[in-house]
Amino acid sequence: MRSFWALPSASALFLLPDQLTGAEVLYETARSYIGETKDKVVFDLYSGTGTIAQITSPVADKVVGVEIVEEAVEAARKNAAFNGLENCEFIAGDVLKVIDELTDRPDIIILDPPRDGIHPKAIGKIIEFGVDRMVYISCKPTSLARDLVPLQEGGYKVEKVCCVDMFPFTSGIETVCLLSHVNKYYREAAIHNCRFVNHLFNPFLSG
Repeated sequence: MRSFWALPSASALFLLPDQLTGAEVLYETARSYIGETKDKVVFDLYSGTGTIAQITSPVADKVVGVEIVEEAVEAARKNAAFNGLENCEFIAGDVLKVIDELTDRPDIIILDPPRDGIHPKAIGKIIEFGVDRMVYISCKPTSLARDLVPLQEGGYKVEKVCCVDMFPFTSGIETVCLLSHVNKYYREAAIHNCRFVNHLFNPFLSG
């Protein structure tokens, strides 16, 4: 008998951009998952040119972006200055190393790593912050599925998943995943959420 994994605590959505561009849909979805940022410290790890960091910054206490590509960091700083955002700090460096040097304590973490996903040691450090909410934006389903395992073992559960078809007529998709911190007594149940995601992405995992 064939079984399907689906948890009532997690929901999935697949968006095909129509009038809005794929980027607009992606950013709007990410912003809605991030939720309330008023007076909060937000970490945007793998921040690129700082677009997502900046859309969270207007009411946040502070936004810290970390990106390994120096040209992208320079662009993020210029964009923030152009938009009059004084509470954004962008740091050039490897997340695995920079994260040890950060003095701020985040309330929310945004993860938007490259296709290979997050370094296993960096995941452990990210979990140690113990934030209530994380948003993981992935451009490779297999990396996301792999990284969700230690994140869920570390006490997080998948609340929502949204796939955005940024590249029509290809197998490439962007995925936005909302994770929330759970009580340790519910941790075992939360781990099973990764099976829900693995089932969702099964066609990609087998390719």
